[in-house]
Amino acid sequence: MSKTMTNKRLTGVVVPVGALRGQHDIGVGEFLDLVEFAELCKKMNIGLIQILPVNDTGYESSPYSALTAFALHPLYLRLSEMPESKPFVRHLAALRKSFDREVRFPYEKILHAKMELLREMYSAHKKEILERGKAGGDLSTWIDQNPWVKVYAVFRQLKEVNDEKSWKEWEQYQHISLEEIENLWANPDLQEEHFFWVWLQEALDVQFSKAAKALEDAGIILEGDLPILMNEDSADVWAHPQFFRQDLSAGAPPDMYSPDGQNWGFPIYDWAAQKKDGYSWWKKRLSAAEKYYGAYRIDHVLGFFRIWANRREDYSAILGRYVPSLPYTKDDFTALGADDARIRWFSRPHIATAEIDEALSSIQDAEVRQQDRERIFRDLLDRINNEELWLFKPHVSGEKYLWDFGLNHEAASFLVKAWHNRMFLEYEKGYFSLAWNYRSAKAYQSLSEDERNRLANLILFKSSHSEAVWEEEGRKLLMTLTFSSSMLPCAEDLGAVPACVPKVLTELKILGLRVVRWFRNWEEEGHPYVPFYEYPELSVCTPAVHDSSCVREWWEREADQAAFSNFIGEELPPTYNPETAKIVLSKIAGAASRFRVFQIQDLLHLSAKWYADDAASERINVPGVKNTFNWTYRIPASIAEIAQDNDFITAVKALTKIPPEQKGDE
Repeated sequence: MSKTMTNKRLTGVVVPVGALRGQHDIGVGEFLDLVEFAELCKKMNIGLIQILPVNDTGYESSPYSALTAFALHPLYLRLSEMPESKPFVRHLAALRKSFDREVRFPYEKILHAKMELLREMYSAHKKEILERGKAGGDLSTWIDQNPWVKVYAVFRQLKEVNDEKSWKEWEQYQHISLEEIENLWANPDLQEEHFFWVWLQEALDVQFSKAAKALEDAGIILEGDLPILMNEDSADVWAHPQFFRQDLSAGAPPDMYSPDGQNWGFPIYDWAAQKKDGYSWWKKRLSAAEKYYGAYRIDHVLGFFRIWANRREDYSAILGRYVPSLPYTKDDFTALGADDARIRWFSRPHIATAEIDEALSSIQDAEVRQQDRERIFRDLLDRINNEELWLFKPHVSGEKYLWDFGLNHEAASFLVKAWHNRMFLEYEKGYFSLAWNYRSAKAYQSLSEDERNRLANLILFKSSHSEAVWEEEGRKLLMTLTFSSSMLPCAEDLGAVPACVPKVLTELKILGLRVVRWFRNWEEEGHPYVPFYEYPELSVCTPAVHDSSCVREWWEREADQAAFSNFIGEELPPTYNPETAKIVLSKIAGAASRFRVFQIQDLLHLSAKWYADDAASERINVPGVKNTFNWTYRIPASIAEIAQDNDFITAVKALTKIPPEQKGDE
């Protein structure tokens, strides 16, 4: 895809590959369905198709929890397109029929059915496939061009042998060198299994490349999605542990939606080790993506500046810290006039006997209450001198230890809350981080006004210097990415965004993300929406994302309708309908952003034909919930049926012609 194309003002659509309903798929969208979908988009003057991540996630439905940064997901393979499928025509037809009527696709059932049939196809053609894999064969050449596939194949074989368990639970090969992986790859007893995974990946590459070429020929940009983080249970973390800090878990700090923060369980990067290696892993990852995409979305771009890192000993993210950042040291506290006892008061929870007794009083069973009390004082706490004040014993490591200790829920809950009650966390000997909720800590409440003022000055100093570190880190890492690829980078820069982030993104010409419902002047009274003419050109404007409600559900159940109607200057009805959709989406299409991108669900609401009975059923994902609903959205009809809806096509086409709003326009 030429840079000229990515520099144009475009209207785009976001659709998960699995959501498409093509003429030949088996209950779930497949890569080649993008070809048919691109034909529809071309009719509507859509210039960009954005998809969610498509890497192999195994039996985990979240596309952001991949087993690999390189291999593609077998779910999106069109089996009928493979030459080995000819003897299985009836089987394929039966599978398609069995899944075709599903409103949302049953992820595990379809994946299991596809993998089972692929095993049969491979077994029937194993001899020819292995012959192709010999030196000089076309499959052997493909392996040479995609060397990552060896690590992936070995990892997948071992994962199957270990009943799909995480590699951290394997009895063998938890710790392995690249040389040992190469030896396993070369093991003749394992060749057939390894080549099954290679054969799959070659077929996926062929089909995805074909789809990407069709989009490019149609003049449509295909935008991929590269999650910044890797699943701990992935071939990459397993084979390249030196590039990751597995002692820490990435997440997000507490906010109004998640009072405990978010602990995602993914390791953070060891950027020093990556730099020493010339960022080779990231460069290879971008090179692999570049085969298909003209643009890519950098998920959680803030993580390249600083990541909220949590202790593995905790479930929550309350005691996390930003990495990198300037630490607090004993010298800092000494300068505040704090001695060792005072530093301990700042950094370790102090629990009064009376607090424990009060917490335990809610336990109705007197025997259980007494047993828990004895165990707490004997096994978990140390008395401070002869005071009625206690500290956690050194072996108490965190929330997981306290929850797993076997106390009554009320007792465990109290202790976990007490564990959080500190101003600072000593994460390494002599190095401290400021607790997110430090103002609510018992130690902070005891400070004099003078002490609070001096502490505030220290925090301001550390914060400002940390932001300088973040800016340097983000610029260095993102420059490496942008200079290593011809793809246009688009950043997901949502959340608590430091001032350095938009500055660096603008410098490097990386498009930021502006979600209309959240792009507001939050410091001003009433939190007014930012006018569409003020949207930066280097941005992607969208009314919804895969983790949010669609516009229809937002409007009917979440929005301040009066405020939004006043913002766009239109009186809108309380119930969403095609006319409402036309007004709302037209206003958004006039944003000054380079790309105005809409979820396929939101575009479909321009036609009365495609409304689901329940607006919530049209969501892609509900964050923080693990179920069979998430990530299984399907469009309500086949691409061919939707292509017959002339009113829909006309309405979308009109959006693509709307010029950017100018200041002073009514």
